[in-house]
Amino acid sequence: MTPRIAVLLGDPAGIGPELIARLLAKPENRARADLLIIGDRRELETGMEIAGQRFEYTVVDNEQNAATGSGTPSLIDFRLPDDAPYERAISTEHSGRYSLEAFKQALALTKANRTQGMLFAPVNKTSLHMAGMETGDEMEWFAGQLGYTGAFCEFNVLDELWTSRVTSHMALKDVSAKLSAERIIGAVRLIHDGLMRAGNPNPRIAVCGFNPHNGDNGAFGREEIDVIAPAVDEARKLGYDAQGPFPADTIFVRARDQKAFDGVVTMYHDQGQIAMKLMGFWRGVTVHGGLPVPIATPAHGTAFDIHGKGRADAGATQKAFDIVTQMALARMG
Repeated sequence: MTPRIAVLLGDPAGIGPELIARLLAKPENRARADLLIIGDRRELETGMEIAGQRFEYTVVDNEQNAATGSGTPSLIDFRLPDDAPYERAISTEHSGRYSLEAFKQALALTKANRTQGMLFAPVNKTSLHMAGMETGDEMEWFAGQLGYTGAFCEFNVLDELWTSRVTSHMALKDVSAKLSAERIIGAVRLIHDGLMRAGNPNPRIAVCGFNPHNGDNGAFGREEIDVIAPAVDEARKLGYDAQGPFPADTIFVRARDQKAFDGVVTMYHDQGQIAMKLMGFWRGVTVHGGLPVPIATPAHGTAFDIHGKGRADAGATQKAFDIVTQMALARMG
């Protein structure tokens, strides 16, 4: 089976078109999926010029006319009604509106299973908010567009190590009150299911503590004793291979270097993000876990500072493509 993947060029002010050009210039990538690019043809051409790499593609009116099994990507030449040029290396309402409208097309196709997964190059949150995105991030916005009200979580992936988190975009002073057995078990469940859809049949999951030194038996806080440890015990009773809580300052060494775990559940945003980005900033991937459709993107940003210089590293884009293709295959059954 060959899945069809919707591919978006990302914010035109950044390195997204260059990254997609580098990704799709590789014949082995074009052979793994039917690729439907949704974006401005001129931006794709600009990306290929910057990357110094080209690939053949076919312009189509809609996904029904897209190529199947040919190894040649199809392009829906998507443009905003004003058809104005985009400013480069800067956040603008115009670029944000382009990203949101492209998202809407790709989400509608993937929700209807006319594409089985969605890969997008980096977008700029400031531009998205300038264009009217009212949610804290694009993942919340995706859920709204999909009409999805269930649990979801951003997974950060580096090589074979995945992380999820119990809380995300909130002040640190508010985190403790949000920690509960239900939320921790939910995070374990989400990352377990995500790893399975990505091809790992037996995910091993570590759960972080919250306080320094894991609370040091209550000396620095009781969240580990009162909330986290009981949640891990309950997760095991439910059949998940979960262990913890572990001190956050050592668990990533065990998970990565000793290969002791496949996933780490953290309690708050930077507890995992700092570790993952230090280990491999340009290889990190964000998977939008829990949503009813597979969506992945590089974890790094739009890199305005190197736009147009031909220096963008496509390592994370490649890994995001690998993951979303595997998840799309799983969706096909």
